[in-house]
Amino acid sequence: MRQAVDSVRRALKRLAPGLMAVSVLGVLAMPAWTAPSRPVDNSAPQTIKPVIPGANRYQEGKVFLEHADKWTYKEQPDLAPEEQYQVLVGNVAFRKNDMFMYCDSAHFYEQSNSFDAFSNVRMEQGDTLFVYADELNYDGATEIAVLYADAGKKVRLINRDVKLETDVFNYDIPAEVGYYEVGGELSDLQNTLTSLQGEYHPNTKDAFFYLDVELNSLNNSDTLRMFTDSLHYNTETHIAQLIAQTRIVNKDGEIRSTSGTYNTETGLADLYKRSLVVTNRGNTLTGDTLFYDRDRGIGEAFGNMVLTDSARSSALFGDYGYYDDRTDSAFVTGRALAKEYSRPDTLYLHGDTIFAYLDKEDSTRVMNVFHKVRFYRSDLQGICDSLSSTERDSMMYMYRHPVVWSGERQIFGNVINVHFNDSTVDWAKLPEFGFMAEHLDEDCFQQMSGTEMTAWFNDSTIRHLFVEGNVMLIMFPMENDSTYNKYAYVESSVMDAWFEANDIERILFTPATTAKVVPLYLAKKGSYFLQKFAWYEDIRPLSPEDVFIVPERMVELINSAPAATVVKRTKPARRSESSEPPKNPEPTESTEISEVSEHSDNL
Repeated sequence: MRQAVDSVRRALKRLAPGLMAVSVLGVLAMPAWTAPSRPVDNSAPQTIKPVIPGANRYQEGKVFLEHADKWTYKEQPDLAPEEQYQVLVGNVAFRKNDMFMYCDSAHFYEQSNSFDAFSNVRMEQGDTLFVYADELNYDGATEIAVLYADAGKKVRLINRDVKLETDVFNYDIPAEVGYYEVGGELSDLQNTLTSLQGEYHPNTKDAFFYLDVELNSLNNSDTLRMFTDSLHYNTETHIAQLIAQTRIVNKDGEIRSTSGTYNTETGLADLYKRSLVVTNRGNTLTGDTLFYDRDRGIGEAFGNMVLTDSARSSALFGDYGYYDDRTDSAFVTGRALAKEYSRPDTLYLHGDTIFAYLDKEDSTRVMNVFHKVRFYRSDLQGICDSLSSTERDSMMYMYRHPVVWSGERQIFGNVINVHFNDSTVDWAKLPEFGFMAEHLDEDCFQQMSGTEMTAWFNDSTIRHLFVEGNVMLIMFPMENDSTYNKYAYVESSVMDAWFEANDIERILFTPATTAKVVPLYLAKKGSYFLQKFAWYEDIRPLSPEDVFIVPERMVELINSAPAATVVKRTKPARRSESSEPPKNPEPTESTEISEVSEHSDNL
């Protein structure tokens, strides 16, 4: 045996002058060697043909056997040539380009450039990528390595801070991508992701997951979970790209989207295709495009924005919207619309801009609507330049020549303050000037005006009206044949009127006053109307869609309002000045009119 070893040494010296003397096992350990596939005598010792160590390791489609402690080969007659294999035992090493594959033993199919590796299998590329398994099958035709784990164990890929575990792992060496199809789990320092199918690209850190995908945050202070059937995730940026219907759930709420990105580290989301954000308050925000900052609780919606508030039975709509969940505030512009649907009949409110927020100083919700405001409900419609409402005292303040309609009745003034009770108008006050008119027939209008006017309602119908200061009244009493042939004109300092089924039941004037009644055939038509009478039916919103149509006459009306009434209320008024209507004064000397007298008296 010693003589045989010396003979090999001498032969190697002749082949490669200067090459260090090695033992027979050393020869087997030399890089990239091959053995004859069909020796003449199977029982004779196998002749080993070494390959020059400097051979190009990047030959296309070539796998190199780098080392083995022991090599044997025996031709098996019942196997085809491509099925014949060499048996390698002990510290076996293969190389494909920059990928090294190690095992305890292997079957090497030299003709097909394939091998099967067994026990303590691992793959290494550089000092960052490692794969551990119990068995590996490398196919020289596809250049794909398939790795298996024994029962109760997992194939493990380690790439710096990334770990992937599965029962069967496939690695495409030329493409440098690994994938599984039998369920697996990938984790980094931020999250754990599981799915039935998945692939991972170590170079780009991109991972793709399919079927029953679930992401869970590894941050103990976070409750982030993500559910979908398809997901693209980068283990370096920790950004998830949403490519299918996805639910993102955490303690702050929920996101539902089919397209967009979500940064699991910062909580920033860019969402498309009508995505939806649900806050822990129960509010929802949607739009054609959404930006959402989870940590700050801020959402922005672009295009067909909808913000719903289930607790308040309300919603905001617009071309653009901004929502702050921490302060419970919202801003909407571009066809801005507020809907209040706490009762069967929904209120539609439009303005150029809507701003709603929680006033912490007064502990109440405030909504301000600016410029060319129009609202519609089947029993109530109105217009003004700006409007403010407060939740605490259920008040709505209308500024700059507001007009309100209910049925055939119209009220307008410089300012109108409206009080709601369970979304129904309870009373309204015109503190600077008030004018009420009701259309009866053709040119016949009931009219009354005064310096200050307060009206009480019952089921949206007027039941009580109190007017004081320069009170003027024109009434058209109906004849027995349901016609109108006269009118009455009254002036007073104070008027108190009660209504029944929208008809005047009785009127009380203070001080005492005498009505003047004029037959219509003796009166000029201009005398039918009080000096400040105006009928604004042509600018009245007639449907929910009509709130977006701003007539030119409405703009002219608003611009004609006195400058002193241009007020933007941002805080709720004190209860003493808004939510409690004035009490009726006790009359001293008065005249009560329950039926207009028949005498005529020209004005």
